[in-house]
Amino acid sequence: MLAKIYRPAKTAMQSGQAGAKRWRLEFAANIAPRTEALMGWLSSADPLGQVKLSFDTKDEAIAFARAQNIPHQVIEPEEPKRVIKAYGDNFAFRRREPWSH
Repeated sequence: MLAKIYRPAKTAMQSGQAGAKRWRLEFAANIAPRTEALMGWLSSADPLGQVKLSFDTKDEAIAFARAQNIPHQVIEPEEPKRVIKAYGDNFAFRRREPWSH
């Protein structure tokens, strides 16, 4: 019943940082999902696979896991590299390749 604590990445449809600052605790699957015979849907007998808890800070998530005696693993997020660009750089003399349409 290992839990992982991480900060989920924003989806490709998001441009802001609205939900990207919260931390999530979710449990790893103990039982592999199986295919239901009639409809072909995936099902599982593991109820903890559906539990996803959100916290404002990483410390709150770790404190909750320790208070409940849940073994946990913290996954640190990778910060994206920011490339600062300006429209005027398209026409700069220091540009390595010529600008074209």
